[in-house]
Amino acid sequence: MYQLIRKYLFQQDPEEIHEKTIHALKLAEDSAPGKTLLKMIYQLRDERLETNVWGLKFPNPVGLAAGFDKNAEVYHALGALGFGFVEVGTLTPQGQPGNPKPRLFRLPEHQAVINRMGFNNLGAYLASQHLVDFAYSDVPIGINIGKNKVTPNEEAASDYSKCMDMLYAYGHYFVINISSPNTPNLRDLQETESLRVLVRAVREKAADMEMRGVKKKPILLKVAPDMSDEQMHDVVHAAVEEGISGIIATNTTLSREAVANHPKADEAGGLSGKPLTERSTAWVKQIYQEVGDKVPIVGVGGIYTGEDAYNKIRAGASLVQVYTGMIYQGPGIVKQINKQLLRLMERDGFSHISEVVGVDAK
Repeated sequence: MYQLIRKYLFQQDPEEIHEKTIHALKLAEDSAPGKTLLKMIYQLRDERLETNVWGLKFPNPVGLAAGFDKNAEVYHALGALGFGFVEVGTLTPQGQPGNPKPRLFRLPEHQAVINRMGFNNLGAYLASQHLVDFAYSDVPIGINIGKNKVTPNEEAASDYSKCMDMLYAYGHYFVINISSPNTPNLRDLQETESLRVLVRAVREKAADMEMRGVKKKPILLKVAPDMSDEQMHDVVHAAVEEGISGIIATNTTLSREAVANHPKADEAGGLSGKPLTERSTAWVKQIYQEVGDKVPIVGVGGIYTGEDAYNKIRAGASLVQVYTGMIYQGPGIVKQINKQLLRLMERDGFSHISEVVGVDAK
């Protein structure tokens, strides 16, 4: 059904469609029958897909990446859509409008999106009010944090610490986002020494919160795909040495190689979707070979089908995330992927999804 209405939706402004979708999910979230209906239509439960990572139970390995539920407004409804986990944000200490519009562009011929949103959100404090009942969610809730645009990199650690101070009590796991291409100079924080300083500050704030009685949470790092092999090696090893609990690979890319002939290819921002599928899977495999014996990996980038997800899991991902795929495939994407994962596991003789992790990288 979604494929029938997608043509109509794609004739409208993508941000307006997103806002209308959030509004519709709010209505469903506020209605017990609405959530029940979503679960009946979209959920698929099978113990072969249940995944345990960081002491958390994921009903399936397919989550929603950050960027959709920016202000943590509809994570219960998204759980009802069948996602195995939901990552909210990116959240900054102070609310900010993000970059000037237009800042979101569809490239249907490539099943891709370019965005330069710029961490538009209402701020960490307001999100914390939305997250007060996160523990009643059916799935783990991750919180993706960043710095405000006006904060210089020398003071970035302070912004991430402020986010942790306001939000640490409210999520199941946290993600340090220093890999978005849409906040000026943010990716410079991936430089090894800057990264070490930042991670230490975040972990110190977490330890302080734990001393006050907050349960300890895993802290992950989200990395960019536009690194050299040497940079990647330095980043992931420094992160692990500083106590990071997991790696999310990868964020959007600045490369336009796969969409060079598209009229919107020159738009500034990060490219996501199908053009990122192979590149992000290759990074998952390489990172798994580097640190997969130390920390779990979350694979994200260009997942549209069960085979896309399966390839990332075989490359070393314990969990995967979708976002752009949902724009093109609709809300049924999670159920579709999980059905295909089960078929692929049966074909290859696996009895549980955990047996698939990293088989192509060993």
